Amino acid sequence: MTAGLAVGVETAPPAPRRRRISPTWYWVAAVGAVAVVALVRVFTGANDLTSRGTVQAALTAAVPIALAGLGGLWAERAGVVNIGLEGMMVLGTWGAGFAGYQWGPWAGVLFGLVMGALGGLLHAVATVTFGVDHIISGVAINLLAPGLALFLSKVYFSNAPGGGQKQSPPIRDAQHITVPGLSSWLETLERKHWWLVSDVAGLLGGLTTQVSLLTIIVVLLLIGSVFVLWRTSFGLRLRSCGEAPVAAESLGVNVYRYKYAAVIMSGALAGLGGAFLAVSSSQFRDGQTGGRGFIGLAAMIFGNWRPGGLATGAGLFGYTDAMQLRGADAVHALLLLLCIALLVLAVVQALSGRRVIAAVAAVLGLAFGWWFLVTDALPPELVGAAPYVVTLLVLALASQRLRMPKADGQVYRKGESG
Repeated sequence: MTAGLAVGVETAPPAPRRRRISPTWYWVAAVGAVAVVALVRVFTGANDLTSRGTVQAALTAAVPIALAGLGGLWAERAGVVNIGLEGMMVLGTWGAGFAGYQWGPWAGVLFGLVMGALGGLLHAVATVTFGVDHIISGVAINLLAPGLALFLSKVYFSNAPGGGQKQSPPIRDAQHITVPGLSSWLETLERKHWWLVSDVAGLLGGLTTQVSLLTIIVVLLLIGSVFVLWRTSFGLRLRSCGEAPVAAESLGVNVYRYKYAAVIMSGALAGLGGAFLAVSSSQFRDGQTGGRGFIGLAAMIFGNWRPGGLATGAGLFGYTDAMQLRGADAVHALLLLLCIALLVLAVVQALSGRRVIAAVAAVLGLAFGWWFLVTDALPPELVGAAPYVVTLLVLALASQRLRMPKADGQVYRKGESG
């Protein structure tokens, strides 16, 4: 009888296992990308594509994006959506401006971090304790923070030497370090303009010359987040709150405590990103963040809620932003790079069976290639918008097979199994 029933029951086919990409392939892809950029540099004559100045500018632009994305990752891994990252960055810029001009850049960094953490605490109280919708709370913080920063600026900066109603007095920059000997040797190789060799020298030169200590701290924070979230029991419990908080509660995890810790850490990281903006530009200015909190959130999603992926997204924005800072010629060459990237992406998506995405990427790639061929320069308005357009376009088309934490954005109540 039992055997007959077993024969009549159709068992569901096992779910296909997702193949993990070997780390070797990431290195191969990175080397291939550098080689393609080097070819485009030789073809277009735009030497700024791989110059050390471009790399330094890209690092400066990418760091606040990476910090905002890392802040979003901490919160969402614990199940709390934080679109208030932009507002928390604004609080960080003001905090750095307030403390930085009085007590130095490192005091500014610390105070900016604290201001961002306070924004995170406010978001945690609203979402975790009172159960406010995460999106509504984040939007409220994004609306509140700029107004608060502007009010405080009028109170504290209007009569300060070098300050004003919308800006702080000047702030000293943090220390920068250069690897002696290696930097000058790489600069010599870069000036040869040899294919690939000079390009690698330019990239390494930008990473070893006048690097801010804040940038090094951010790299350590990325590495530390990987270790804490994926290699410690604390990280396991925190991530369980974002995947199955009821199950975590049944195992004795204080879900409220871990959510609070994650969201406060999220705000602190976003505030640190804002402090980096203020310190690296030598003062706080109203509207300084320029939407970088939202770009960081997009980079986190592109990175599939992983530190390495969000760092890649932040680096893409930083590189394109550096291009528009270098000039219109570099942005014009970027059209050819974007054409090649989209065509490669179309092939990858086609091989994965995503024909619609592949077709869209191919059409856009051909359009950018045609645009490059029929023009010699881009209008200034498009040059300024290039970082945002390129980043969002690539992130939108490349972000596939994403998996957010299962309980992300859900309101949790202790004792409820809902």
